[in-house]
Amino acid sequence: MMAHCASAQSPWTMDQCMAYAVEHSTGVAKAEWALSTSKAEVQSATAAFLPSVSASSSAQVSWGRNIDPETNTYNTLSTFYNTYGAYASLTLFDGGQTINRWKQARIDRQKSQTTVEATRDDKAIEVMMAFVDAVYCNGAVACAQEKRENSAATLRKTEMQEELGIKGFPDVAQARAQYASDDYTLVQQRNLYDMACLKLWSAMNLPMGEKIQCDTSMQALRPELQLDDIGAIYDFASTANPKALDAELAVKSAKLDYRIAQGALMPSIYVSGGVSTTYYKMLTHGNQGESFGTQFKNNLGEYIGASISIPLFSNLSKSTARRRARNNWEIAKLERDETLRQLYTDIAQAVKDRDGYALEIISLIEKVEADSLAYSLNQRKYDEGLLSLIDLQTTANTLYRSRIDLLQRRMLYVLKQRLVDYYKGMPLYNETGTTDLHRFSQIP
Repeated sequence: MMAHCASAQSPWTMDQCMAYAVEHSTGVAKAEWALSTSKAEVQSATAAFLPSVSASSSAQVSWGRNIDPETNTYNTLSTFYNTYGAYASLTLFDGGQTINRWKQARIDRQKSQTTVEATRDDKAIEVMMAFVDAVYCNGAVACAQEKRENSAATLRKTEMQEELGIKGFPDVAQARAQYASDDYTLVQQRNLYDMACLKLWSAMNLPMGEKIQCDTSMQALRPELQLDDIGAIYDFASTANPKALDAELAVKSAKLDYRIAQGALMPSIYVSGGVSTTYYKMLTHGNQGESFGTQFKNNLGEYIGASISIPLFSNLSKSTARRRARNNWEIAKLERDETLRQLYTDIAQAVKDRDGYALEIISLIEKVEADSLAYSLNQRKYDEGLLSLIDLQTTANTLYRSRIDLLQRRMLYVLKQRLVDYYKGMPLYNETGTTDLHRFSQIP
């Protein structure tokens, strides 16, 4: 668990949300259990190299007509039999199936590990997008609330000017309509913010009823222009990104599966050996027989042998399995190439989007400043009766759209910057553990 020294009112950063979500994700937990299973499969494949050893013991009571163990003739005595044995067998050659299964198990273990990493990254990206959406909606609420407050102030001034005879009733009606429109926009933005927070808390797998407050400091970021080589990023990501590694390991696993299918068409050679002994006792006529130790030693037998298994009439089904494995190998190659092509496209798209958003943010910052100045000047003109209400509302709407556009571009820039850094090999978030929910107050 994460141990933070933040106060009870501290908001959660995006890194904290992603760290908590990854640690409490059911998908990640399932992937980790699958990894544990793949580790056990490696142990099982390793054990296949060792001899198979077993021991057995049995007890039997016979009566009626049976064979006398002393004379090897038939009699009608009741007899107690007790047998003991130990056996071992070892595969000398099976067409490379054992070694290839061992190699495949090791590759599948690596594949499970990359699956865990990919699942963690997917969950972090999901939470990152939900967090950014929540922060955007939070900023949109602030912009809508400020616009409604300005509309309310304009309405009050217009009503006062109507009382003084400076403005007419149509101006008051127009101001009321604008206020009602801005009030509706604020209600709508608050609903969107609530939905965005619910989506974030659900993606984080927060306990039912728990709520957190998001850190909104990214709303005021100023991006820096960067020059990244898409080809260089791809060269690194194609050998380090979990999805690329998973696709490459899938090809290797399919290749070994094909070799295993080939080995099934070849003869198999085995050696085996064992020891066995028996003990018996007559239960009738008072015949005690020899002691257990004497019989255990005298009846002891040993054997060793070798066998060869040559597939003959099963070749058709095994040939089909080999062909199927070959086709799956080719399919895995195509899927790997498709994954790498998509990876390059995603990298190029993220880099170009990030750079484009950075330029847009720089321009929008200047536009917001200009629109804000224009609105202030027009508001003064309106107060002095030099500007119509419609023109003032037009200026206010322009300023609102500029602020919303700037907020949106900033949030999209954060997403793309994180993705570009991720493709470069940087972690998506700072893995410092899990935030203690009870350190933070709930939002009503």
